[in-house]
Amino acid sequence: MSGPNELVLRDIHSPAAPSWWPPAPGWWLVFAAVLAIVALVAWWYVRRRRRRDAMFRLFDDTVTAAAAAGAPAQIAAMSELLRRASRRRDPKADRLAGEAWLRFLDGDKRRTTFSAGPGRLLLDGGFRRDVPAHELDTLRALARTRFAQLMGARR
Repeated sequence: MSGPNELVLRDIHSPAAPSWWPPAPGWWLVFAAVLAIVALVAWWYVRRRRRRDAMFRLFDDTVTAAAAAGAPAQIAAMSELLRRASRRRDPKADRLAGEAWLRFLDGDKRRTTFSAGPGRLLLDGGFRRDVPAHELDTLRALARTRFAQLMGARR
């Protein structure tokens, strides 16, 4: 067998594989960073959504309150809201009148929904005795969309 000068050697034993839980401290930091980013994006989305809903509610409530006085009052309320919102883009925009005001509401040269479309009702609709309901509804939808654009909301 073995003599006094011989060593008894045993096989090399490899250590057990590390467990997957709990993760290393670096993974905790990565998880915390990802969680913070997700929370920030969710907060930003909810804030943007509430702001947009508040803008639409303001528009709808103002125009609906003016509905009791008739179509000319609704058109005047829409025009006033658009003028207030236009100040966010250009401080002097609320002083524009006539065709210049409608071209400003068009925004770019490709769209002519205000200057050559149903938006022309803003010029003289407030002075008409009778305004057809379908024209008023078309103008309301158009003005509501443009109001949101001027206020910076995205749909």
